[in-house]
Amino acid sequence: MTPPLRLLLVLALIRAASAQIADAEPGLVAGIPVNYTEAKSGEYTVPDALKLNNGTPVKDARTWTTKRRPEIRKLIEDHWFGRAPGRPKEMSFDVFEKGAPAFDGKAIRRQVTIYFTKDRSGPKMELLLYLPSAAKGPVPVFLNMSFFANNLAVADPEIRTGSRWDRESRKQVPAVPPPAAANSAANRRPPRGLRVEQFLEAGIGIATFTKDDLAPDFTSTEGMGVKELYLKPGQTKPAPDEWGAIAAWAWGASRALDYLETDKGVDAKRVAIHGVSRLGKTALWGGAADERFAMVIASCSGEGGAAIARRNYGETLAHMSAPTRYPYQFAGNYAKYGNKVNEWPVDANLLIAMIAPRPLLLQTGNTDRWSDPYGEFLAAVAAAPVYELFGKKALGTTKLPAPGEAILHDIGYIMHDGGHGTVPSDFDVYIQFMKVHLVR
Repeated sequence: MTPPLRLLLVLALIRAASAQIADAEPGLVAGIPVNYTEAKSGEYTVPDALKLNNGTPVKDARTWTTKRRPEIRKLIEDHWFGRAPGRPKEMSFDVFEKGAPAFDGKAIRRQVTIYFTKDRSGPKMELLLYLPSAAKGPVPVFLNMSFFANNLAVADPEIRTGSRWDRESRKQVPAVPPPAAANSAANRRPPRGLRVEQFLEAGIGIATFTKDDLAPDFTSTEGMGVKELYLKPGQTKPAPDEWGAIAAWAWGASRALDYLETDKGVDAKRVAIHGVSRLGKTALWGGAADERFAMVIASCSGEGGAAIARRNYGETLAHMSAPTRYPYQFAGNYAKYGNKVNEWPVDANLLIAMIAPRPLLLQTGNTDRWSDPYGEFLAAVAAAPVYELFGKKALGTTKLPAPGEAILHDIGYIMHDGGHGTVPSDFDVYIQFMKVHLVR
């Protein structure tokens, strides 16, 4: 049965879910109460994806594509992530390593510097790409957005040292392991580092870049990073409806895709965008804003991502937009709704709907209450009617699946038994999802 266009919180369904995501003691974050009790998460109505701003119902895919989707995009840009510029006219690619063998000959490695302007001393990004050496033609690619510079994201000693933002100096510095632990395996490869060989064995390429190449990730940095290139005279930060850090990181993913479209070893029509936590939010917006991405895989994106903001559970819009926390990640207008979320003209179901009809996988963890894995599931349920307009298969259920039980339809969902981020088994599911929808 088609899920309702307006999602009302049903107490019976809430109690059923609470058996898998147990209640926890409340607390305070940034002086704002946190609720972890399902029965107190409240009743709400999310914005209707299939109703135009003038109230007219959307009954077919063409109306969605030509009228409703552009309306939603503008609302999300104005009140959530902010508008970003297009492709830079003076952008260039320096492929300084064109095809070195890596991972015992299993991979061909490319390293690329993407310059956004003719002035090569300004902001730029480093893209690392591995292609299966046994490939007979162009391959699909898993594009990962990382918290780490490329040399720290992958266990490969031949990667050029990248940069990171230093909070104290507020400048970019070399991304090197701490000196006292420089020889530690844990510092050569982060615990949640990329599982490159696993993708290669599946015939899938893998690329990565760090968010730090685009914008810093701390407060009072609204006009820094790549955004500085687009400030108007006298402007010190973007306008309230212009891009925050998440939109800047997503903009970087589009620039990476610009390069991948030029690489003969890549099938650029089969690129999946992926990120974890705030980069999970970025993957959702990047995939929604740039329809060239064939697939979106968002890990634990939570509040500000796939979780319904109108639910009072775990992190809320008020927590996200508190001045000492993450307002810089969003458009300036986003913070206006911290204490009046029900007046926010958008919510996560609309963001998910924008990705239709392309495959979307939401990956969560059952103990990650702060990110509200059930709220992500409910948002996917609410977005289902848009996928169904295109004849696509959404979740197909309103019952939260058990940990480890994967749904791999055009809207997919997997909740591992554990907390925030990824565990090794999640990558198995990512690859399986790509095989189902992208691998020929």
